[in-house]
Amino acid sequence: MTTYAFWNNKGGTGKTSLAFQALTLYAQENPDKRILALDVCPQANLSELLYGGLAFRGSEVLLARQGEPRRRTIGGYFELRLTAPFAPPTIVTADYVSKPNQYNQAIPENIDLIAGDPLLEMQATAMSALANTSIPTTNSWLRIIDWIKDLLEAAADDYDTVFIDTNPSFSMYTQVALSAADKLVLPVMADDSSRRAIQNAFSLIYGLRLPSEIYTQYAFATRLREADRDLPRVHLIAKNRLTQYMGAASAYAAVLHSIDRDIEALMGSTPEMFTFSTVDDGIVEIRDFQTAGVVAQARGCPLYAQRPGKLDIMGHRVQVKADYLANCVVDAKKLVAAL
Repeated sequence: MTTYAFWNNKGGTGKTSLAFQALTLYAQENPDKRILALDVCPQANLSELLYGGLAFRGSEVLLARQGEPRRRTIGGYFELRLTAPFAPPTIVTADYVSKPNQYNQAIPENIDLIAGDPLLEMQATAMSALANTSIPTTNSWLRIIDWIKDLLEAAADDYDTVFIDTNPSFSMYTQVALSAADKLVLPVMADDSSRRAIQNAFSLIYGLRLPSEIYTQYAFATRLREADRDLPRVHLIAKNRLTQYMGAASAYAAVLHSIDRDIEALMGSTPEMFTFSTVDDGIVEIRDFQTAGVVAQARGCPLYAQRPGKLDIMGHRVQVKADYLANCVVDAKKLVAAL
């Protein structure tokens, strides 16, 4: 089982839309693969997309899954763990899984979903408290950090590939998600805040360039390494929404080159953090999906399955140009090929 996590501590980088396009196209191109989408975000936007988007009652389906006696969500699973936080109970992953294709036929049949849940915010407070509980001979923090790892291990024979969508934060549930990932996809945009976000990401996950040695003992990386656990490795930097930045504004190109230089420097000092050996191998450029992306979001329809022309979106007629849609699909394929 290979697990990809889409994460950036900065919001607005297109993380969820890229995760949606990547996992659906990957499933379409690999029909023999059994794929699990794990939405570890209280907004649950990925879940809503997979269930049909706003135009096709995706939010209603999501609310129904969240309202079941045993919530068919990541929050439902965390509720189970809160009753036995330090020793895994019997975990039946299927109890929390739904089939998006049953509600949205644009989604490949080989995708299962554990939906997101707003309960995550409340659960994070409890999880953090539990992680700091002092228990003789027990690493309380590690027991909590392993919750998603335990969930995936219980389903190791059922899935080949897992895509995790995360919240733009480093809260406890985000750390639990990232610690279960093998490979990390970092979406960035061509602005200086994205450059700083990458620097922050490496500080948060890998403990690099911390402001003081005081923080080292508490760092996520330090605590995982002390437990002899592997950290997720950066697998891909997705430069997203480029067409809205490029053109005459050459300053944005300078930012992108600066990001390349930062990554190259990190690869020189800490090559073990990366799955690639050259910057070019670890970067994919994605255009702004613009209208095609808005329609995809509203309809819960992957770009490859979308048709061009005038479409009705919640009472409005929207024009999707064939040539631009085709270019968007090309970029989505580049993203999946890089996985």
